[in-house]
Amino acid sequence: MQHLVGSAGFRHLELAVGPGVFVPRPETELLAGWAVTLITPGATVVDLCAGSGAIALAVANEVPGVRVYAVERSPAALPWLRRNAEARAAAGDTPIRVVEGDVTDPAVLADLDGTVDAVLCNPPYVPAGVAVPADVADHDPYDAVFAGADGLAVIRPVIARAAALLRPGGVFGVEHDDSHGTAVPALLRAHGSFTDIEDHQDLAGRPRYGTAARSRGVASEHRRER
Repeated sequence: MQHLVGSAGFRHLELAVGPGVFVPRPETELLAGWAVTLITPGATVVDLCAGSGAIALAVANEVPGVRVYAVERSPAALPWLRRNAEARAAAGDTPIRVVEGDVTDPAVLADLDGTVDAVLCNPPYVPAGVAVPADVADHDPYDAVFAGADGLAVIRPVIARAAALLRPGGVFGVEHDDSHGTAVPALLRAHGSFTDIEDHQDLAGRPRYGTAARSRGVASEHRRER
């Protein structure tokens, strides 16, 4: 339906969508809402796997004066991200910075390492081979939905990238498959750089996103080298 009408609602926004970009879902509004309650005016925020820009643009719409970076690698999704970013800036929201890059690459936004207040991510996370509804299978990009045999192929490196980007005390939130309610918190604990690790349910009572804070007093390698 969103492809037919050319737009999708997300929190207080209406975003342009179409072939090549993942249509934002209501479940992701919960992650964005969690972030908005914690992010303060003037904060630096990074949205990894930005897609249409839903999370990044919601933060820019609801929190004054933030500096938001939206990272996306897909050549098909990037035009939608840029279109939405330009439209929201024209509407008076704080402009976001669109970054073309692979979120698993340690070089992406490396100049921000150790300084970011919040990292948010709605990555591909469905295990390969899992049956998905027809609207997903037929219209959403495969690479925006599936992520390896266990669905964690992107989340694992994203956790490492978030740990490097965040300042001590900075927060991280990542959406995940409803089968990952134990696995994602375990990955966060195993990394050793996070505290306050929690998992949150969606409106249907299913595990949906994990959150954590960067351990205080533990600087990233990038900051230690300085």
